[in-house]
Amino acid sequence: MKNSQKLDLKTKLAYGAGDLGPAITANISIFFLLIFFTNVAGIPAGLAGSVLMIGKIWDAVNDPFVGVLTDKTKSRRWGRRLPWMLYGAIPFGIFFFLQWIVPRFSSDQGSNVWALFWYYVVIGLISQVFYTVVNLPYTALTPELTQDYDERTSLNSFRFAFSIGGSILSLILSKVVLSLISDRQQQYIVLAAICTVISVISLYWCVFGVRDRVLAFEAKRIQIEDSDSIPFFEQLKIVFSNRPFLFVIGIYLFSWLGVQITASIIPYFVINCMSLPESDIPTTMIAVQGTALLMLFVWTALSKKIGKKLVYFLGMSLWIIAAAGLFFLQPGQINLMYVMAIMAGVGVSTAYLVPWSMIPDVIELDELQTGQRREGIFYGFMVLLQKFGLAFGLFLVGNALQASGFKEAVAGQATLPIQPESALFAIRIAVGPLPTICLIFGLVLTYFYPITREMHAEILLKLQERQKQRETHQE
Repeated sequence: MKNSQKLDLKTKLAYGAGDLGPAITANISIFFLLIFFTNVAGIPAGLAGSVLMIGKIWDAVNDPFVGVLTDKTKSRRWGRRLPWMLYGAIPFGIFFFLQWIVPRFSSDQGSNVWALFWYYVVIGLISQVFYTVVNLPYTALTPELTQDYDERTSLNSFRFAFSIGGSILSLILSKVVLSLISDRQQQYIVLAAICTVISVISLYWCVFGVRDRVLAFEAKRIQIEDSDSIPFFEQLKIVFSNRPFLFVIGIYLFSWLGVQITASIIPYFVINCMSLPESDIPTTMIAVQGTALLMLFVWTALSKKIGKKLVYFLGMSLWIIAAAGLFFLQPGQINLMYVMAIMAGVGVSTAYLVPWSMIPDVIELDELQTGQRREGIFYGFMVLLQKFGLAFGLFLVGNALQASGFKEAVAGQATLPIQPESALFAIRIAVGPLPTICLIFGLVLTYFYPITREMHAEILLKLQERQKQRETHQE
């Protein structure tokens, strides 16, 4: 089932576009949803963190089920993955938008807070289902488009160029909207509406752009796939007995825990610790994501010469220095803040690129051991464990802020409350030492990751020999 033919630019662009919508919506949510809950909807930080935690846990729970279902989906017109993206795109956009509305349930502030809490929980749960429905099948497309070791890294560079590009686009849009509209609630409604339209269109671009390549792979897969399927719980046993897979999970978990904790706390850091206006939040994050986008192609080229491990080490080392330095920044040190943002961006690009380039290699090892390809379940459980970790991280950040005396805004009021010193210290801990610890754990796991370029070549050779034996036997 070798599919190592070089991919044309049109296919790579269409594949990359599939991550634009999820990237834009996820980026806006990561950077602004927590601060939207506390500073616009008027929900206490602990409750706001709990809303995000519940959503992430539910998102994690539904991932493996959707993964298994996509493995079992049969469609001659669209294959296994694409029907989910085709039919899920519009509901995905609608429920993302509904998260940014502040309904008024009661004139009593206390009861209204709890009504808002449950509104955002319910909308968040539904929104996360449709995010999984479009994003998980998309991530599982990578090994179906090519089996070439370096071509996969190239394909993922296109994916994350769109992903980081989408993140930058969302930040530029937020910068423009925050500058032009003064009403906080209207700012987020307009921003969400624009992001929704872009997201749905980009998903359809991906579906129709990669369809021919995916269907060609499906035709080959169906011809050689073993007729006997392995039961679900037996699949779990195999997945978690795959040692390299456990390393990839850990690397991805710690990398993205560092990314998402930093992203969720940066708005508070910019406003409260650096004494800058809200419109400077997108500018800071553009420095991070812009650098990440530029470095993505540098790291892709470099990984062919020095390998994925060393690339990850180089990028993460700079990010660790930047994260540790943010803790000591003071108001007025704006230029230094941007220097550290650029350094962090160098590392963020490797957090995007390297773990996702490793996971297809793990799937091929599993195919060699079991005779079956189960991309959906591997991607599903990778993301499941990552989201459990993120859920804990968001819950920890929200409750640490509340425990430190952080004061949420009153919904409808134009001015934000002044934060006590204890809250400012908690924000500094969350922006510096906490991500630094996560990144160090990721480096340790990367050092011990067992699949090298040579080992992967050997795995592919054995798979090709197995296929030749099957073809000979069929003749």
